[in-house]
Formats: sequence, C-alpha cells, structure tokens
Amino acid sequence: MNRIVKKELPTQLWSAWGAFRLTRSTHAKPSLRPVSDHARSWLNGDSAAYFESSYVDFTQNPRSVSAPLRQLFEEIEREEVAHGATTSVQSTNVKELISQYQAHGHRRAKLDPLGYAQSVSDSSTVKELESATNMDARILDKTVHIPNNTYIGAKIGVLTLRELLLRLDGIYCGPIGTEFTHLTNPEEVDWIKRQLEVERHAFVDENRKKWILQRLAAPSTLESFLEKKYSSEKRFGLEGCEALIPCLDVIVERCSQSGVQTLVMGMPHRGRLNVLANTLEMPLKELLALFDAKLKIPEQLSGDVKYHLGFTNSKLVANTGKKIELVMLPNPSHLETVNSVVLGRTCAEQFHLGDTRGDKVASILIHGDAAFAGQGVVSETLQLSGVSGYSVGGTIHVVVNNQVGFTTNPDTYRSSAYCTDVARTINAPVFHVNADDAEAVTFVSSLAAEWRAKFRKDVVIDLVCYRRRGHNEVDEPSFTQPAMYKLVSKHPRVFKQYADKLIKEKVVDHNWIAETQKSYQNSCEKAFADSEKITVLPPSLWENSSATSESDRSVAATGVDEATLMQIGQALSVPPDGMALHRNLKRILTQRKDMLSKRMADWALGEAFAFGSLLKEGVSVRLSGQDVERGTFSHRHHILHDQEVKGKRMSVLNRVFENQAEYTVHNSILSEYGVLGFELGYSLRRPRRSLVCWEAQFGDFVNTAQCIVDQYLSSGEKKWGLQTGLVLLLPHGYEGEGPEHSSARLERFLQSCDDDEDACPSAEELANPHFAQNQLRQCNWQVLNPTTPANNFHALRRQLALPTPKPLIMMAPKSLLRNPNARSSIDEMLPGKEFQRVIADSSVQNPASVKKLLLCSGKVYYDLVKRRQEDGLQQQIAIVRVEQLAPFPYDRIRTEREKFRNATVTWVQEEHKNMGAYSYVKPRMHALMARMDNGCPQLGYAGRAASAATATGNKNAHSIQKEQFLREAMSL
Repeated sequence: MNRIVKKELPTQLWSAWGAFRLTRSTHAKPSLRPVSDHARSWLNGDSAAYFESSYVDFTQNPRSVSAPLRQLFEEIEREEVAHGATTSVQSTNVKELISQYQAHGHRRAKLDPLGYAQSVSDSSTVKELESATNMDARILDKTVHIPNNTYIGAKIGVLTLRELLLRLDGIYCGPIGTEFTHLTNPEEVDWIKRQLEVERHAFVDENRKKWILQRLAAPSTLESFLEKKYSSEKRFGLEGCEALIPCLDVIVERCSQSGVQTLVMGMPHRGRLNVLANTLEMPLKELLALFDAKLKIPEQLSGDVKYHLGFTNSKLVANTGKKIELVMLPNPSHLETVNSVVLGRTCAEQFHLGDTRGDKVASILIHGDAAFAGQGVVSETLQLSGVSGYSVGGTIHVVVNNQVGFTTNPDTYRSSAYCTDVARTINAPVFHVNADDAEAVTFVSSLAAEWRAKFRKDVVIDLVCYRRRGHNEVDEPSFTQPAMYKLVSKHPRVFKQYADKLIKEKVVDHNWIAETQKSYQNSCEKAFADSEKITVLPPSLWENSSATSESDRSVAATGVDEATLMQIGQALSVPPDGMALHRNLKRILTQRKDMLSKRMADWALGEAFAFGSLLKEGVSVRLSGQDVERGTFSHRHHILHDQEVKGKRMSVLNRVFENQAEYTVHNSILSEYGVLGFELGYSLRRPRRSLVCWEAQFGDFVNTAQCIVDQYLSSGEKKWGLQTGLVLLLPHGYEGEGPEHSSARLERFLQSCDDDEDACPSAEELANPHFAQNQLRQCNWQVLNPTTPANNFHALRRQLALPTPKPLIMMAPKSLLRNPNARSSIDEMLPGKEFQRVIADSSVQNPASVKKLLLCSGKVYYDLVKRRQEDGLQQQIAIVRVEQLAPFPYDRIRTEREKFRNATVTWVQEEHKNMGAYSYVKPRMHALMARMDNGCPQLGYAGRAASAATATGNKNAHSIQKEQFLREAMSL
C-alpha cells in the first residue's frame, strides 16, 4: 500500500480500513448493525460503517469521497481485477485479524457459567470479531500463510482460514479471555501468546482429570455437609465457585516447583472455611468445632467469627515432595483491608530470609468482584507492587467473581468493563476464566503461577462464577436478582458437570464417583464426631507462632554507653567522603557536630541514637512513610543525595558499625491506608528482632488509615492473638497551621485503650515494683506524647525491651524539632537511665508552697514554662509532664499528687476540650484523687473550648485561644 496514503489516513480509522479491506477482498457480507458505545473493534464500530457507506458513495461517484479514500478504494478494485477476489487473502490482513483476536477476543469469550451477562446485555451491543466468521465458505477453505505474530500453525506455516479462525476463536473467545496486549514489555506479551497458543492445547491426561474431579468433590461435599448440619448458620460458602480449590491447589503446586517455601495468603469471608479445610488442610474437626456456640474462648481473647480467623500450616505438596508453609492471615469484614497486610508480612519474611527476588516467599490475594472494583485500598496496594522497599516480587490475585455485590449488580457497582480493570494500571495481565470449566481454571492457575515465577510481577485470575445462595446462607437473593437466581436454581454444580464429562469420556464411571463422594462424606462425619470433644478454641487459631508472650520477662534496660552514641553522632554529623552535599545540609551537619561537642542531642539526633544503637545490637530497623528519608520538616536526612551526580545517594545509618543489622528507610507512595497496612503486616514477623516505624506526613492524615488502626492495631491481639510492636509516629501540635495540620486525633487512640477508667489500682498494687511492667503486658497499646529527645530515645528502644510486643502510638513533634529548649543531655541516655512515664518539676524548691499543680503532655509544656516564668510563678505553680498517657501512670501521678498536697490540680492541653487527652485523663484522675483524698475533688481544665473542627485556620484566632488558656492555667 502507498505509504503516503497511510500517513494521510487518520490513525483512529486505520484499523477499520484493514477490516474493510479484508471483508472486501473476501467478499464478506458488510456489517451495518448498530454499534454500542464501547465497541472498539476494527471489524465493527462507527469507523467500519463509515468505510462501508463511503464505498457505496465511491461506486456511485468516485469524486464524492476524499482523495485518500478514493485512492484506497481504487487500489481494492485493482487487486480484485488482478488476483480475483475469491482466490487469496492478503497476509497483512491475516496478521491484523490475528492481532485483533489477541487484543479483543476476550470480549467474546464464553465466561459466564449462567449465560446471564449475555442475556441481559443491551440489544445494540455488537460482539466483536463476529463478522470474521461470516465470510464466504470458498474463502474460508483457502490456505493462508501464517504471519510472525502468532504461534498457531507456526510449524507448518500454512492453514486454511477456517482452521485459523477456529483456533483463534477457541483460544481467545472460549472459556478463557485474556487481557495482555496492553503490556508494555514485548517479551511478556510474546510469552503469554506462546502459552495460550501452544501450551493451552497440551494434553490433560486421565490421572490429571481424576485429580481435578477429586478436588472439586472436596469443596462440594463439604458445602453440602455444612448445609446439612448447620443450615441456619452463616458460613459464606463457596457454592458456585468450587473451582477456587483446584485453582489454589495448582498455584501452590506450581509455586512449590519454582522453589517457593512460604505462601502468605489473604482473603475475604466468602469461601474461607472451605479454603482453610481443603487448601491449608486445617484439621476438619477444629473447623467444625467453631460452629459450637458453647466453645470456650481463652481468657486473653475476645475471639472472632469463624470466617475471619487465620491459620498457618506446613503442607506437603504431593507432586513436588516438598513442604510449603501456608499462612492465612486473619481479616475483618472490611473487604480488601487484608491486602497490604499480606504484602507487608510477605516482605518481612523475604527480608529476614535474605530473599531479595521473592524466590522463597510469595503472596496470594483472593478478592470479591465488587470489592476489587470498588475499594480504594486495592489501587493503593497495587501501586506498591513495583515500588522499592514494598515490592514482593509479584502477587497472584484471584477474583471470585460472583457477578453481584451483596444485592448490587455489576452495572451499578462499577463503571469499567471488567471488575479487574484497575489491575491494568500496573500492566498486570488478566486471565478471565469460566469457573465451570475446571480444566480451563487449572490451566490459567498454572499460567499465573508461572508468570509470577518468571517475571516477578502481579497477575490476576478472574474466576467468573456465581453465588448459589444469597450474601449469606440466610439471605434471600431473589428479592433483588430474580432473573439470575432463576438460572442459578436450574444450573448444575461444577462437580456434576465435570463428572458427567469424564463419564462421557470414559475416564471414570458412576461407581468411582460414588466412592469418591462417600470417602469425603465419611471424613466429614468422623470430623463432626471428633469436633464434639473439643471444648476450647484450638490454639492453632490464635497463638502467634512468631512472638509468644514471656509473662515473666522484665522490661530490659534501654540506656546505651556514651562511646556508641558518639559513634552514631559522628556518622550523622560529618559529611561523607565523595559526596557533594547541599550547602544547607552541610550547615545542619555542622549544627549536629556542635551539639555533640556539648554532649547534647536534639530530636533528630535522639531518634538516630535509638535506631543506630539497635542496629549495633543486631535489631533491624525499618522506617516508612511519606517523605521520611528527609523528614517532612527537613530534620532527619537519613538518606544523603549527591548534588552533582544524578541518583547517587547514601544511607548514613547503614555505615556506622561493622556487622550491624540493616536499616531500611523508604519514602512511601502517597497513601496512608495501604502503606500502614503494609507496615502492620511487616511488623508481625519477628517483632523482637526488628523495629518497624510508620510516620505520617502530618498526624492529621492517619485517619485515612483508620480501618487498619481499628481493625488490626488496637484490637488484633484481642481478636486473633496477633502481636506487633509497630510504632506510629504522628506529628502533632497546635501551631496555627489550620485544622488539617494540627491534630493526630490523640483522643481517638486513647478512647480505644482497653483499661477501665473506674478501676483505679489499690495502694498495694501501686506499690508493686512491677506495676508499670504489668500494665504494659496487659494493655492493648501504648500512647505517648513525649517532650524530650531522651524520652523519645528510650521509648523507641523500649519497644524491643517489653515483656510482650505492643503497638506504640507516638505523638511526634513539629516545632520542638528545632526548639533549643527541647534538647537532652547525653547523660539522659546512658546506662541506668530509662523512659520516664512522668517527668516531675525539678525547679520547685518548696512543694508545700505550690498552690496549683498543672498536669500536661507534649508541646504545651514549653508554652507553660515560658508563661510561668514571665508571670513570676515558679514557686507557686508546678508543672508535671505526663509522657505516657496510656497505660495511665497512676503510681507516678500519685507520687506527684502527694508531693503537692496543698495544690489544686488542673489538666492543661492545647487541644479543644472534646479532643486531646482530657476526656481520658479526667475520670482516671477523679478516681485516683477520690481514693487519695477520701473525697471527690474536681480536676480543673485549661485549654481550648469544645469544637467540631480540630483547629482554627486563622493565625490571630489561634493566638487569642492560646493566650486565653495560658491565662487560665496561670490563674490562682
């Protein structure tokens, strides 16, 4: 064809021209049917219709069409005259035909087991590629040369057009629909093409077919058994997608073959019980025991519903002879929340094994169709897949596509063509497969596992199935999906379909099938009888194998020798050789060096002392979050960047000691929900040998990750026995920066503490030297608002010294980072020193003369000290800092209260009255003072008035409010 003509023709019409040219050269009947808005095939659509109508105009009056089109149509007629329309098909057209099948064949694939999606589709929808089969029979029987864009017939070089179309239709428009031509790597595209066009037709022998039938019998029999025994119980069964079991079995098998030793899994409630029993091989008697309402829960747990529980098992893979550890993490009902938690746990497993490529540890995520399309955390998690510090070498995603979300149809729960379209944003291939075609499911499962092993990238399997019952077993789905459930009621189960197929093929007979079902049924009956002997929740469902509690363990010392601190300080204050640093950074390093010479440390240096000393002790440290390498407030600078050499950078804390542990610090994607979930998952692995910290850009933004905070961090140990020492660093403080840059919502964390505000410890309990240690062991988490770099140093190191790992919620500073008064002497970090839960007022000379005792926490302390000095009230007002808000330090506050017996007590905070720590502190102080004073004295309050917004955005209003509560605090 004339290249000039091709250039002149609009690009968007070029493929349509190819279609028209093919149909003309083969005397195919033109297709002039209405075209749907989303139809984009070159064989259909407005462009093809345009060419048809233009050609009609051309035959009547050649001058009525544009010059480029006229030249094209004249060329067609010349070809027809020269070669004969019925004797050849142009190879260029065949190549384009194949490409269109590869790109768009999935749109015609027979994916829906019910045929429901097609039956309710808009009548104007055009099935792409359909017109290719409308060619004249004489043309279909002509041979064509196979172009180089396909492996079909590649060995023989030629096929009839009919055979080529049949093969293309079977591969790309059958029970498997593949989206892969959007991938940007030609090698990846070619690999998938080869697998589909060559390996897809590999022979499935009789033994494999029997195995598939057995793996379908297992979930089918279990669901029937559960329905018989527990018909009124919610189970969120797998009925309608029993093929998930052989799907997962094949993935596990292929992963084991490629060397994977651990698979970390996450999934929602639907089908979970079946997966626990048949994939993870959880003892069936333990699973059935969960249905007993009288089953006792260990005292330290509150427990959870059975379809949320996690489980870990080391399983022997029959086909490989290898053992593989399967880890199913517990999950809440908040769909997709577990996704990033699984990736974090996987990343931690890889890190501690030195598995840098993901050869030994991999992850599987199972999703629901509506959730995969609708939940934003899915996109956040997918975006982590290729980011340094978060990539796990590819995740295998399996979508259990029920084609309905609770009561909502696909056209309502998504805007995209497929529920999996979000995965295209990361160039992941998507394999849609009819879940009633068991052999197609196992092929796709094998293909996905092999993709992950070869390319170390995410891959998606879309198991298009149906939900035999409602959202749960006691729900009525016909209220909202009457047409679908008429089809469901008549639709045979996949086990029966495949059994009938194998009987027809004479692979098995009716006796074999009956014996197989009877064997599984007998196993269920025996397990049911054994389950009645289980009276307590099995330990396998709640014991944390990676971090068992040591109830007799004391809090270890947190002080560090001065030589170690100075070596760390030296590394962070001297410009490294061979690095051209920014001039302002040089100034910062000089300031650090000056502080060290005075044996002082600011906040950044105190934090570095904690991290560096832990690294020396063999404890790995991970810091993650938005902009953490430099620090939001340009205070940390743990990664140095060369100003002259592009990409040259240095991690300072990884070069301090010989044979030290590894320090990893990563700027995260702009996500709180997904990234905090990732760090939570990461912290679950070896919490005694690693410090994991997540820092919010501003503490205000942590509420974007509230689901992780509520469902995992505050309650995970109580519900599921999870143990984590994750640290949340939340910049907090009122500095006139408005309602989104002031508050980490301290009150919300305190409200979720599990201590009883009315249960004030007795004098005997407070006198116990292990009182603080016992509190730490029993609490669900710690909430701190420290005021000194030394206390921050000890708090971070204390995380590895606790008797039981506990989350740490830390209100982190902003202005205090550079406040010259907020510095600590090196002496406060040496051996013998420890975290101070309460810091007394050492400036008061005569406690009896004190008329007012101010209790406070955090930055406001420095404002109070300054105002007290300005008012000359140093000996009349004492200021005591409550550094640890939870667990509440009754013993230390009792000591301070006794010291200032003649004083009234006031709580001071910069937050609004309905926020901050006041509502948490008030009842506990009342209970304590009532016991001490044989009465019920009131706790005074000085702070901002109650408000709906966390802070004002007006600088002047901010200053007025601050002046008002400081004046109130200093009033006698």
